[in-house]
Amino acid sequence: MTQNRSRTPVSIWKEWDIIDGKRVRAFVVIFRTSGCWWARKEGCLMCGYNAESDSSVGLAEIREQLNRVREAYSNEEFAKIYTSGSFLDTREIPREARTEIFEVFHGAKRILIETRPEFVTEDNLRDLSRDKLELAIGLESASDKTLVKCVRKGFFVREYEKAAKLLNHEGIPLRTYLLLKPPFLTEKDAIEDCLRSISFASRFSESISINPVNVQKGTVVEFLWKRGDYRPPWLWSLVEVLSKAKVEKESRVFSSPTGGGSMRGAHNCFRCDSEVLRSIERFAFSQDKREFDNLCCSCVDRWKAFLETQDLMGTSVDIDRYMNTDWEGE
Repeated sequence: MTQNRSRTPVSIWKEWDIIDGKRVRAFVVIFRTSGCWWARKEGCLMCGYNAESDSSVGLAEIREQLNRVREAYSNEEFAKIYTSGSFLDTREIPREARTEIFEVFHGAKRILIETRPEFVTEDNLRDLSRDKLELAIGLESASDKTLVKCVRKGFFVREYEKAAKLLNHEGIPLRTYLLLKPPFLTEKDAIEDCLRSISFASRFSESISINPVNVQKGTVVEFLWKRGDYRPPWLWSLVEVLSKAKVEKESRVFSSPTGGGSMRGAHNCFRCDSEVLRSIERFAFSQDKREFDNLCCSCVDRWKAFLETQDLMGTSVDIDRYMNTDWEGE
């Protein structure tokens, strides 16, 4: 059973994305690897992706996974390659595997890979297809204080900036991931932190993906959530961020909330969630802020009161839950 798991990708699916302003089909694979080195040492407070890693995975197992990928790939223009850590960490993806993976996607116009900034070096970029490559880095926040106290990211903003400048110099597009509402921030502070981070990251990024925190199993965030000390962000907060984002150059800002509309993901009152999520999806491709103009629900007033009350009390706890005896947790 364990052997079969190590030779099977975590997941494969297809979706829509954008290349040079054009909507295209994207092939997405999450390779099972030995895992993120930082997760083994300390780990980010909200991240549970390392649960899908397997310490026994090496070159042979990745090649077996690649066989399954080869069967599923249908020449989609965009290939997005994820792991539970960093594609450019040779402890996760050996150089031989890296080359073979890129060969499978030789017909793609764009190949996206994710990495932590410490692995973005001239040597690591040398053997990659520069004309197709796009790199994604999870900055999460442009505040060192937030990175240390609320994310436990294991690097500082200056390290992201160094990697981003190298990618810009090499002409490699950068996609930056930012968090909305890491733990210990009030909803209002989280919105402001995200807006500041968008402005900063837009200096270097072709695109910026806003990732509202979702409650993943076995994480510090889950522990806080179960105690009532954390609530995933309101979808209204995400709409606020997307509608007020200011970029310093033409960066596409978008969001595809994981678990959106569920207790563990970004949500409102559950009555309006589907409609709000559809508008967020439309905005991802249109970049037209008018997508949000006709959104309306009585829970907007609850959201505004939530912002004000947390701010007045100076607390990031889930005030709604403490006042709601019917909360069930899942």
